[in-house]
Amino acid sequence: MSTEIHEVHELVDRSRRTSLQDVTPPLQNVSSTPHSELSSFHKVFIVAQLSGIIFLFSAGNGLTIVGLPIMTSQLKIPSALAFWPTSVTSLASASTILLSGSMADVLGPTLVDRAGCVLMAIFVLAAGGVENGTQLVTVRAISGIGAAMHSAASVGIISSVLPRGRSRNIAYSCFGLSAPLGFSFGLVVGGIMIDTTGWRAGWYLFGSIMLVFCAVGFWALPRPVQRDPWRVTFKRLQQHVDWVGALLASAFMSMLSYLLATLSTDVTQIKRPESIALLCLAVVSLPLFLTWVHHQVQRGRPALIPNSFWKNLTFTTICGTIVLSFAVLNSLELFASLFFQEIQHLSPLQTSLRILPSMIVGAMLNLTIGFMVDRIPPIWIVTLSSVLCAIAPLLMAVIHPQRTYWGNAFIAQLLQPVSCDALFTVGLVVISEIFPEDKQALGGAVFNMVAQFGNALGLSIMQIVSMLVKAEREREGDPAALMSSYRASFWTMFGMMLACALWGGLGLRRTGKIGLHRD
Repeated sequence: MSTEIHEVHELVDRSRRTSLQDVTPPLQNVSSTPHSELSSFHKVFIVAQLSGIIFLFSAGNGLTIVGLPIMTSQLKIPSALAFWPTSVTSLASASTILLSGSMADVLGPTLVDRAGCVLMAIFVLAAGGVENGTQLVTVRAISGIGAAMHSAASVGIISSVLPRGRSRNIAYSCFGLSAPLGFSFGLVVGGIMIDTTGWRAGWYLFGSIMLVFCAVGFWALPRPVQRDPWRVTFKRLQQHVDWVGALLASAFMSMLSYLLATLSTDVTQIKRPESIALLCLAVVSLPLFLTWVHHQVQRGRPALIPNSFWKNLTFTTICGTIVLSFAVLNSLELFASLFFQEIQHLSPLQTSLRILPSMIVGAMLNLTIGFMVDRIPPIWIVTLSSVLCAIAPLLMAVIHPQRTYWGNAFIAQLLQPVSCDALFTVGLVVISEIFPEDKQALGGAVFNMVAQFGNALGLSIMQIVSMLVKAEREREGDPAALMSSYRASFWTMFGMMLACALWGGLGLRRTGKIGLHRD
């Protein structure tokens, strides 16, 4: 592990010891059973349950992508809400995940995870009964809050039951695998259901299975430590959670993500007074957050993300590359699906089958990275995977609409998940090693926050690029205006992946091996 990570880790540990010793009794670990006393089977079962929930939730995201054209038509979703069913989940998660992680570290990740899982399952089921676009956007947003709670708490649970080293690396890898695997599964199964039973059946199926996984979690997950009286618990929440910092960070993320999503439907919205006011508030909230965190550290009080973390080149680089990589992955999945359906006029089922190779590659890559992340310096994993992934949007940018699938499109699907799946494991390992053991849920929240922000940023940028190019080409009378708009978006993705490779190569050049076992 790099000296930068060691230095930041020691700084945070010293700050915590000096600031919290006399406030309340020390925070305990999530589980009343030490990880050494759990059987190997139990540990595997815990990771499988946590990953299974994300798998099913991501399957719902895949169903949304492949079924968006039909949902838009049947629910009469207006153009202003056209992309909101896909982007609102990331917006809701990014806005609440830091607070979820902070609370999980105080209340115990198991308690927060249970609440998040139940919330997800109920509102995934509810998506099957929506009657209009507003209802669909609402249930997707609330399920996104549940996903934030589960994602942050899951990292804390994994950290509590598995020691640092290869076993934890593989668990992170499996957890990361569940999202793209579930997304691809949702694309395929969703395509089949849309062509047969309808898209509503997909929500009912995924939500019902998720409820079963929730019930399993109440039995399998580590039991929370003995609960303190509510007075003591409230005092812990008050003194161990940086509430102001969490609210400022959440406000910044939510306002910026909302603004990006709004502009993606109509770029002229930036001229509206409410958009200008929102932009100003978002711009102001960021320096306020940094100032507040600095003030907290100076007073020896809990700080959400100490500013010293951003001076750590490894941490900053990993966060930046995660944003770019996730931005491209989600956008590439959406625009590839739209290309198959809107340009090549394929059915949802045919579209799903063409996206299937990315699921297979993603599964193989995640498992491989889990075994190799402690052997290969992260600079090679990040830069090589980013360069390979950059080829995918390049192939789609130059594709001929009538060309056979086995040319550009097939190779693009093989390369599409390479960067994101590799970075999920590498990024989660790096961030979890920087954050102290009793702040692992917050570390997981930071990782997921930058990933969700990447999703929202990428979709917004690509939709704005696509919309502007399409409008310009239509004014010129170009009959292929839609395809031209897709090409422009693919070229933008290509440039972002090259930037990701360059950033990773420069920022991680001094970072040593990560994910090593520590006594």
